[in-house]
Amino acid sequence: MRKDVLGSCLLLVVAALLILRPWEGDGDDEGPAAATAFVTRAVDGDTIEARIDGRTEDVRYIGVDTPETVKPDTSVQCFGPRASAANHRFVEGRRVRLVFGVERRDVYGRLLAYVYLGHRFVNATLVRRGLARTLTIPPNDRFAPLLRRLELRAARAGRGLWGACPP
Repeated sequence: MRKDVLGSCLLLVVAALLILRPWEGDGDDEGPAAATAFVTRAVDGDTIEARIDGRTEDVRYIGVDTPETVKPDTSVQCFGPRASAANHRFVEGRRVRLVFGVERRDVYGRLLAYVYLGHRFVNATLVRRGLARTLTIPPNDRFAPLLRRLELRAARAGRGLWGACPP
């Protein structure tokens, strides 16, 4: 009987460790899975500067890629200014909710997030309107199927960059 209890306890501990995975993450970005932020500046179509808990952070939208407008050594790409202007209109000077990805930061140190303005899922809005293409980088792929469906619909309808830019 005692071996059964000990074995059950050990099994529970192993299961808890596998579910919680305390060894994942570097400890630097642990914290809430979401945050409210004030957007101080839309950098371009898929990146913002946001004030979070008194700190200014660069935030890169997960799952989308807009044409370049400010990347060093890269010319302004077709539809980039339109995507950037739309992002400025959507979020600049507003409070947004950031839902962080499994990987919290990219190689440039930017926070990675799904961005919400009220009930509007900004990442999806950019794709649906043809202002962005999908960019799936696991493990931050929670909404990849949704974004891909929206991209296909926008492309078929010739919306935004799909109708304006050569392939």
